[in-house]
Amino acid sequence: MIDLLILARWLHVIGATVLLGTGAGIAFFMVMAHRTADPKLIAHVASTVVIADFLFTATAVIVQPLTGIWLALLTGWPVTTPWIVWSLGLYVFVGLFWLPVVWMQKQMRDLAREAAAGDTALPEQYYKLIRLWFAFGFPAFFAVLAIIWLMLQRPDM
Repeated sequence: MIDLLILARWLHVIGATVLLGTGAGIAFFMVMAHRTADPKLIAHVASTVVIADFLFTATAVIVQPLTGIWLALLTGWPVTTPWIVWSLGLYVFVGLFWLPVVWMQKQMRDLAREAAAGDTALPEQYYKLIRLWFAFGFPAFFAVLAIIWLMLQRPDM
């Protein structure tokens, strides 16, 4: 017989791992591609990043709150427990940064594709977007780390 608590914890940890790992991987590959200033390479990497964000990140974004609520129900923790409230608040905070980042990635991909097709340099709009994309990544990344810390520590707040 499957222990539902173990299953819920496992799914929740897998979801957290996917969120953190995919986010860090996407950031790494986008930065490395950007450093080349090669529109063809940036277009290719950004295309892959957009797909990865939808396949992995979006799936984990759905799984995390569901498994988190399931865990709370199985363990008897009220969702009003302070560390859970903080985790949920940070989760919304991360989402407010992630949604525009997905849009920016698609825009950067399209701008790089256009530059590659026209054999031109990347336009200034691309550089504005990459700076903004980079700036949005830091608060979201650190908020995810804080959520994982809260999950592990479950501090009395």
